[in-house]
Amino acid sequence: MAVSISFVMVFSVLVFAPVCFCHYLYPQFYEYTCPQAQEIVQSVVAKAVAREARMAASLLRLHFHDCFVKGCDGSILLDSSGTIISEKGALPNKNSARGFEVIDEIKSELEKACPQTISCADILALAARDSTVLAGGPSWEVPLGRRDSTGASLSGSNNNIPAPNNTLPTIITKFKLKGLDLVDLVALSGSHTIGLARCTVFRQRLYNQSGNGQPDPTLDQSYAAQLRSGCPRSGGDNNLFPLDFITPTKFDNYYFKNIIESKGLLSSDQILFTKSEETMKLVKQYAENNDLFIEQFAKSMVKMGNISPLTGPRGEIRKNCRRINGY
Repeated sequence: MAVSISFVMVFSVLVFAPVCFCHYLYPQFYEYTCPQAQEIVQSVVAKAVAREARMAASLLRLHFHDCFVKGCDGSILLDSSGTIISEKGALPNKNSARGFEVIDEIKSELEKACPQTISCADILALAARDSTVLAGGPSWEVPLGRRDSTGASLSGSNNNIPAPNNTLPTIITKFKLKGLDLVDLVALSGSHTIGLARCTVFRQRLYNQSGNGQPDPTLDQSYAAQLRSGCPRSGGDNNLFPLDFITPTKFDNYYFKNIIESKGLLSSDQILFTKSEETMKLVKQYAENNDLFIEQFAKSMVKMGNISPLTGPRGEIRKNCRRINGY
């Protein structure tokens, strides 16, 4: 009954106050213009993850890297063209961000069903949710109605996205600038319960911490020895390692349990436990209570998805996620 009432309310607002309501994101945004949209996204994502389990983490990461640059506007999907310099070449994305072909496939199917209706930014938000669910994580209602940017920001990608070697104060600041607090930071870091990382992003923890040639003392040394076998002092930059070596394809709280045992793969993972009593407390809570982590992750994903969206007359609905309309 409550759901039916909410649909009626949404319809009433759309009819009588379209100018006011169009500036808000809400789950039923496409209820009347493309009711099959979410089903189409879910179907394509499911096929992609079935082909390659890693794709769940890749699609989740795309949404994160999009939202931290100019807001959740699909800018990360743009290729270089005309006056646009693609964010794909930024340090956090180069040879790392992936899943663009899956987004292309989703967009193609949506254009067949509902031409120029669903934004690429909303596709990223939905694909992130569906990927999380397919990995065994939580579901949540995705507020919709984002529009696509007509530009990209290479400098924004290089400077705004939290990096594996950032200090905790730097990471906290980057989250705070996006309206996200410590709870969001720790919960969203939990997305590292799935996915892989390249040798090059954590090598300094194995060989040259603080420039003294010694391994990071906050890294369990038996775990470090295992990592060194596949991540040599030089070469093998793109060799891949699971962010959570216990359950690398399952969305659960082992990421936090690993950190407590000094087995966080990235420096940005481990410092959540070693550099702040507040973040340490949250790590312990999520390690002890998977349900608490799952619940907070969903809340923080909705919050992150609301970072500076383009709505109303701003932006556009791209026909092709890789380029702005007219190119």
